[in-house]
Amino acid sequence: MVCNRCIMVVKQELERQGLHPEKVALGEVTIKEDSLSDAQQDKLDSALVDLGFERIDDRKARLIEAIKNKIIQMIHHSNKVDLKFNWSDVLAEEMHYEYNYLSNLFSSVEGVTLEQYIIRQKIEKVKELLFYDELNLSEIADKLGYSSVAHLSGQFKKITGFTPSEMKKSRNIDQNRKPLDSIS
Repeated sequence: MVCNRCIMVVKQELERQGLHPEKVALGEVTIKEDSLSDAQQDKLDSALVDLGFERIDDRKARLIEAIKNKIIQMIHHSNKVDLKFNWSDVLAEEMHYEYNYLSNLFSSVEGVTLEQYIIRQKIEKVKELLFYDELNLSEIADKLGYSSVAHLSGQFKKITGFTPSEMKKSRNIDQNRKPLDSIS
């Protein structure tokens, strides 16, 4: 689900099927019922597919969490010198699924493309590196796999509204940083 209309449609369908939704949010539904029979699950799945949605089971949720953890680990916690590699190859190999499947699943549940999620994680790393002031922009761009400082600056401005230099000069970096698990 990627919009308020989607949330409304899913909630109405749950109620139409006699279920009691407690929470309906982007990519997540909680119902009062402890469990559903196989017939109820099949009926719900069929109705959701007809509406253009898909119920994500625990396996898929774990896969999305594994994707996020891998991206965060590689960007924020890796000792690699730089991040110049093909993300689609790395994620497909690590998760044992084709990248197109991973990308489609991720965007359908998270409401943001996998590429955008990676970019946003990189921008948070840039903020961190700017805050500690140990590397210049050229070194940061190289470390995070950007082809140039201009490319890094363009993405940074698109996400934050500031150029890296503007943010560094304002010393407003720490206030603009986000917890890694809240980036979407």
